[in-house]
Amino acid sequence: MTDQTARKKAGDLSREAVADYLRDHPDFFIGQDELLRSLTLPHDSGRAISLVERQVHLFREQRDTLRKELVELVAIARHNDRLFEKSKRLVLQVIEAGSLNEMAAAIDDSIRGDFGLDAASVLLFSDQPLPVSPQGALQVVSPEQAEARLGNWLDGDRAVCGQFKESERNFLFPDRDQPVASVALVPLRDAKVRGVFAIGSCQPGYFDQSMGSLFLTYISDTLSRLLPSMMHRHGVPPTVVDVVAENP
Repeated sequence: MTDQTARKKAGDLSREAVADYLRDHPDFFIGQDELLRSLTLPHDSGRAISLVERQVHLFREQRDTLRKELVELVAIARHNDRLFEKSKRLVLQVIEAGSLNEMAAAIDDSIRGDFGLDAASVLLFSDQPLPVSPQGALQVVSPEQAEARLGNWLDGDRAVCGQFKESERNFLFPDRDQPVASVALVPLRDAKVRGVFAIGSCQPGYFDQSMGSLFLTYISDTLSRLLPSMMHRHGVPPTVVDVVAENP
């Protein structure tokens, strides 16, 4: 076969065909030391490098990428550890609370002090007032008020994060000198009580839909289980059960 014929045959091969062949025959270069030494590839610096050098360069890039991803995963794990410890402390304080207002005060102190956020709200939906005046993070509103002001936010049972309307933020966190700009909210899920647990930040965009809500849901689930017995101790009539039946 002449060089001209060989070049013509090689020219008939597409890049894809050559790539597929090498993929199917990864041992092709074994015993082809001279061929490997003769192959060169352009480099970012402008000089030509051997195929082996190029492979080493790619392996180093992959190593650096994996190292960066590992550092990010370790940082996320440490962040989650800190969140878990803070959530655990809050849950223990809520369990040990002797009254609704003590529970609300524990939540308020933890969210502001431990978590470093600006506001917390435990909003209970009931037509019956509490026998004690709500304090701290605790509020009681009628189911009709909640439906009118929060609307679709009450339809689901999962945490939602984002920039709520100003009227909704003011309803969740009233009487604030510095208004809340971003909210994370999760419904209280229990057959005997209806309400929401919300936390707020004065920083716009602090909460967004991409944020995880595992720990917020964990705290909310704890409140959902503790609030019915706490309200029973205060003699609160179980009128909120009717609201759950209307909005399953």
